[in-house]
Amino acid sequence: MDTKRQIEILGIILANEAIGITAIMEKIAGQISISTLNRELAKLKQDDFILAEGKGPGTRYKANLRGLIKANIDPSLFFKTDIDNRIVMERFNPFIIDTLQKMSLFSENEISALDKFTRLYRKKIKETNSINLKKEFERLMIELSWKSSQIEGNTYDLLDTEQLLKYNIPSAGNTAEEAKMLLNHKYAIEYSREQAAEFKNISVSKIIDLHSLLIKDMGISKTIRKRLVRITGTKYTPPDNQFIVEEGLEKLCSYINSNTNYYEKALAAVLLISYIQPFDDGNKRTARLLANALLMSANMCPLSYRSVSPSDYKKAILLFYELNNLEAFKEIFIAQYQFAVENYF
Repeated sequence: MDTKRQIEILGIILANEAIGITAIMEKIAGQISISTLNRELAKLKQDDFILAEGKGPGTRYKANLRGLIKANIDPSLFFKTDIDNRIVMERFNPFIIDTLQKMSLFSENEISALDKFTRLYRKKIKETNSINLKKEFERLMIELSWKSSQIEGNTYDLLDTEQLLKYNIPSAGNTAEEAKMLLNHKYAIEYSREQAAEFKNISVSKIIDLHSLLIKDMGISKTIRKRLVRITGTKYTPPDNQFIVEEGLEKLCSYINSNTNYYEKALAAVLLISYIQPFDDGNKRTARLLANALLMSANMCPLSYRSVSPSDYKKAILLFYELNNLEAFKEIFIAQYQFAVENYF
């Protein structure tokens, strides 16, 4: 998507079931000619962001959700519009899993690149002795715990995180709750590695168990949420009905278990757990660790996310919330997979 104007037009179409050109004109901020709007609509249609129904003055436009999933949208351009002025998908899309199930989430070239790094990872693992292998997994565990917690607002730095997780020495300048978040990450990561075979097939109960480890003794409910949750920085609202949440989790498990591509399993897990928000808190943490558990179950490299900025991570997640667009996060996933293979073991 090339311009802020195109993003605005797409937002208007997203907010309406089907809308004609006159109604779009009325909703656009500022002046725009019919000919310019027609050109913008033609470009959006050409790029598969929208669908056109009918002909001539009776043409109605609606969002092409399947096209939006794989669209090349620049987060820095999208987020130039502040939250109150962004027109987005504000409600949970119950068809998102069905749509993803009919698609290949990665291109052949992307799969080929990921496979190359998987082969390198397995070669490293095979050639590394058990002592050094344990040290490298410990290093990855520390850095994943630090980065995952930092994304959630934890202010521990990496060196203090190492002191805490290796020697149980908390930082004097941080809270007990922050220390607990990091320690819970350690136990959950160790558990998912030790029980990697159990994640070849996942279930709602396994997701709940992983979440329970991450939020232990933090005053957070371990059960599927029964209340509405809001997310900072977005107008997107996750499902507010417990039965829709449970149905979404069941469909996610079915989709992941039936998929033979572990990169797709991991990408779907990290995005869809975050999107469904099944718990009162700890959703994105659970999503990241579930994705890694899936990778480790297939002898693939877990991600530490060490080199991604929390801001870039959050913007990529918000793009999935607001447009169901996964390309920005997929770029992070591929880059972090490469980073992990090249920097650990």
